[in-house]
Amino acid sequence: MNFWKTFFAALLALVVGSIVMFILSIIFGFSLLASMSIPAVTVPERSVLCINLNESIIDSPNLSPLNNINPETMTLETPITLFQAISAIEKAANDDNIECIYLYLNGMGTISASNIEELRSALERFKLSGKSIVAFDDMYTQGEYYLASVANRVSLHPEGSIDWRGVGFDVMFYKGLMDKLNVEVEIFRPTECKFKSAVEPYFLTKMSEANRTQMESLAQSMWKTIVSDIAASRNVEANTLIALAADLKVNTAKDAKQYGLIDAAEYEDEVDAYIEQLGVKRNRRGELNKISLYNYVTANGMFDTSFATGQNQVAIIYANGQIVDGNSVGDGYIFSNTLAKQIRDARLDKNIKAVVLRVNSPGGSALASDVIWREMTLLQKSKPVVVSMGEYAASGGYYISAPADYIVADRLTLTGSIGVFGTVFNIEKLLSNKLGITTDFAGTSASANGLSFLRPLSDREKSVVTESVDNIYNVFTTIVAEGRNLSKERVYAIAEGRVWSGATAVENGLADANGGLSDAILKAADLADVVGDFRIKEIMSPLSEFELWLQTLGMVAANSYGVEYNSEIQTLVEDNLNIFTNRGIQMLEPQRMKLNL
Repeated sequence: MNFWKTFFAALLALVVGSIVMFILSIIFGFSLLASMSIPAVTVPERSVLCINLNESIIDSPNLSPLNNINPETMTLETPITLFQAISAIEKAANDDNIECIYLYLNGMGTISASNIEELRSALERFKLSGKSIVAFDDMYTQGEYYLASVANRVSLHPEGSIDWRGVGFDVMFYKGLMDKLNVEVEIFRPTECKFKSAVEPYFLTKMSEANRTQMESLAQSMWKTIVSDIAASRNVEANTLIALAADLKVNTAKDAKQYGLIDAAEYEDEVDAYIEQLGVKRNRRGELNKISLYNYVTANGMFDTSFATGQNQVAIIYANGQIVDGNSVGDGYIFSNTLAKQIRDARLDKNIKAVVLRVNSPGGSALASDVIWREMTLLQKSKPVVVSMGEYAASGGYYISAPADYIVADRLTLTGSIGVFGTVFNIEKLLSNKLGITTDFAGTSASANGLSFLRPLSDREKSVVTESVDNIYNVFTTIVAEGRNLSKERVYAIAEGRVWSGATAVENGLADANGGLSDAILKAADLADVVGDFRIKEIMSPLSEFELWLQTLGMVAANSYGVEYNSEIQTLVEDNLNIFTNRGIQMLEPQRMKLNL
């Protein structure tokens, strides 16, 4: 008996020791990576700044270096933030070593439609310097072409193609799946919120008329933005571009040249020769002096603005991801207490004269949104606050934006969605009919086990949830009315859970101006009266070593078992799991709508 006790004790010690050593090695490895200095990069004379969308341009900095790992190749790739990309373009305009910009668009990295819009605006400003932009691709997607069209010269491979078809939204519905699984879904939303379509996939098989109306209106508004920008840059009539897309008349390089969408159908070496004519030198190997966006950002020390010094600071705080309750840190989620603390710290920091809240969120928990909203109201009473809206600033994302002094939205932003909903799933029949599992309950009252997955709701429970949803909708509309200085009647007219484009949001009063992060920063500096004398300070919270280790373990495990990584599928699964498991009332933008560019 003693032998086996000793044996198992030794075995346990060995296992625990191995795990501890593994954890320590992971921590040591990432500590070593963090301590490694970025190698010195210089910008040669007469160079071209090469922007390749394979260099992922993301909205906000990744909090964890582990999220810089490409899950398909398991290699480290440092993404560039939108702020860094725009800063680099602005720097290049006045850099004597940069002759022009080359948009080499073979391959689309991680970049949203709204970020393409902001990048494109920065390139428009770059052209005011008198320097040229050249664009080339083997095969233009619509998003790539939207960016490329800003160039002074747009080229396409002679045997390449161009995708020109218009924009739209895909929506997936799960009612059939729920029926097959015998899962019953109770839906709660105010009667006024007919556009709040986040719950429609659970009880419909296609879009409601209200949802179809809002989707088509959104698509038309965003298409108008894209077409008008391209028409202005390419000197082609907007109606011509619309007709070409409707009839799918532009497919080949020959088509694109015929209708004025490109300047030349030529090979990459011919593009290089044209760039050389713009003054770019070749090195000893005969290659053009090309510097990547990443290396240019590195060379100019743009990778860290979190340690900005000086008495006049404009802080950027990132609200990126779905809003959830709690105090933690994780890419893709906004933890209410964590963001509230960042906002509070900015309020108490005397060196910070104004704050820009960069919102890229489809919303989430109503309670978590309110926790953040409270800190935003206190901040706004203390110093100027400007909201910059990225890809999403909808539902809870709009709730936390409402107290700002000024709201700047990209025209391709999805915003509004002023509405709430609640869902309760009942899997009792799934368990009994499909798995042969039955359940029972004993307690002090019929509702003592809460809004359980294991039984239908009682009439009283339904009444309580309905009252809660209606009350929160009333609070939401009141907050918007007060924050935007609108009448309650006006808010009701533009609320109803409806999603608006950023362009329309300016028209209906939900935003003050169209523009990007740079515009928001300048507006904040102006409101604080520090224009020409301020530094940017980015406020972020680091992950703990343990959280880093957990994320590594999860990523390695997924790849070890051959799980193919797909960010859109991951987002789809996560969104629906959050709806399924979250019992609280939700302020969530419908279906995490993805613009098909």
